[in-house]
Amino acid sequence: MLTIEALRSRISKLPRVALGHFPTPLEYLPRLSDALGGPKIFIKRDDCTGLAFGGNKTRQLEFTVGLGIDQGANVLIGGAGSQSNHCRQLSAASAKLGVECAVAVVSDHKSKTMQGNLLLDDLLGASVQMIDVPTQELLDDAKQELAKELEAEGKKPFIVMQPENRPYGAMGYALAVAEMAEQMAQMGETIDAIVGCSGSCTQPGMIFGNKVLGVDAKIRGIAPIEWSYDITDAFLGLLSRMAEILELDVSFESDDVWNSAAYIGEEGYGYCSEAGNEALRLMASKEGILLDPIYTGKALSGIIDLVRKGELGKDDTVVFLHTGGTPALFAYTQELLA
Repeated sequence: MLTIEALRSRISKLPRVALGHFPTPLEYLPRLSDALGGPKIFIKRDDCTGLAFGGNKTRQLEFTVGLGIDQGANVLIGGAGSQSNHCRQLSAASAKLGVECAVAVVSDHKSKTMQGNLLLDDLLGASVQMIDVPTQELLDDAKQELAKELEAEGKKPFIVMQPENRPYGAMGYALAVAEMAEQMAQMGETIDAIVGCSGSCTQPGMIFGNKVLGVDAKIRGIAPIEWSYDITDAFLGLLSRMAEILELDVSFESDDVWNSAAYIGEEGYGYCSEAGNEALRLMASKEGILLDPIYTGKALSGIIDLVRKGELGKDDTVVFLHTGGTPALFAYTQELLA
């Protein structure tokens, strides 16, 4: 087990760029807690990370973009769905650092008009290519082709989100757990559970920080998407690599990974769910905090369900990680008003 200072010291040796405003606020949600009649719920406001409407990707990009800048990159490449929060924050990071940004996004049901995150990518100066593939998992070829074209122009591109870079991105959320533990301790609270939406780097980082710091909280991940691969195996591989990078003798087992796809909704990734939209409205009406319909709304719907099932007990203290994503509200007007 490490102290918070020791973990920060080890991570400080990795390539990194400063992009966000940290620590982000952590606050108690009394009216939501009362409405659910269950645990004491706090919210970690990573929608306030400060980079182009904020969000969890800022913590990750400090390290993954840091790798690229350390290698001399002058163009950063990304790719995901058309309303990608990662692409929006990568576009902002590129602008902040004075390098170019090129993103390949899926030509999907939200790419027909410039709205939400897609509009912000353009405002932030990114070059955006629409790619006709069914899912973002199939964008690798497009990103590699972009890299080749840019190299032919004499530029030095760096593809930010690749499997080998994810353990570095996850370091941001190992540090976030340290931040949460300090903030809760200052309020005289201990953490029984941390719940957030994650399908890539965020939850593994929290699992890692939770274990190496001895926080001993339940880490619950609400998946926004179902991948073609086994998420537990992917997370365990990522966690093992984090331990190697930081030269720590720590191991992880399947029981360390709890990630549920039960709250994605019938239509899948990128589409609203009825429960998610109801949860979004509940948070807005009880606490004046806005969630998004694809990630955080669904994550809160998961919390509500886990409370109802008794899996989050009435005496538990729960931290809900707000991963951002609010610009997408404006791309889902009709669905939210339905």
